Amino acid sequence: MKYISWNVNGLRACVGKDFKESFEKLNADAFCLQETKMQEGQLDIDFPGYKSYWNYAEKKGYSGTAIFTRKEPISVSYGLGIEEHDHEGRVITLEFEDHYLITVYTPNSQDELRRLDYRMTWEEAFRDYLLRLDKIKPIIVCGDMNVAHKEIDIKNPKTNRRNAGFTDEEREKMTILLDSGFTDTFRFFYPSQEGAYSWWSYRFHAREKNAGWRIDYFLVSNRLTERLESASIHSEIMGSDHCPVEVVIKD
Repeated sequence: MKYISWNVNGLRACVGKDFKESFEKLNADAFCLQETKMQEGQLDIDFPGYKSYWNYAEKKGYSGTAIFTRKEPISVSYGLGIEEHDHEGRVITLEFEDHYLITVYTPNSQDELRRLDYRMTWEEAFRDYLLRLDKIKPIIVCGDMNVAHKEIDIKNPKTNRRNAGFTDEEREKMTILLDSGFTDTFRFFYPSQEGAYSWWSYRFHAREKNAGWRIDYFLVSNRLTERLESASIHSEIMGSDHCPVEVVIKD
């Protein structure tokens, strides 16, 4: 199984930047998108052989997730089942025979960390949700998790120490999640690789300089690590300020 995750930062804009060509080139069994920034009916897009599932934010032009999958799931659910957290279209869960596939667009703590308290509440709820599912069958969770976990995951750790996505609080929540029984697939294969990023600011020619952050992940239940074949970051693919990330798992 080859799975791709990509924060497209506005799917309608990304479609105008060779999204369809990238989709076909990557040739994944499931393609998970975050920050689609659209409502139902705003874009007519489909791919032969794929079913699509969408979770739209109530606020127009904001957030949103989608999954295109070749294999039809047993069941589909949207959100966490918690009123406080389910207005922004941030989670889709597909149930398959031997695993769950979850895509997530984690809330950003925003400038001056004005949404950090909400982010902490979200992190607890999301972790509890994953742990409940993990008791039933293994999970694969992917998406823009809006945190660079370690200093190796960000170009300039010292100057970003209290910026959204690299606060001690957010990094600790990722540590707690991983310690709960999950594996960061990219670091599983490349524990010490530097300069591997999935997001670059549009300012200051950051992508040209590779001054980036690794904030897009595939995490798996620890008991799936024996089935991991590879993990990749497709920094060569343009169209968004994020690039696609990939995991391949033995069937």
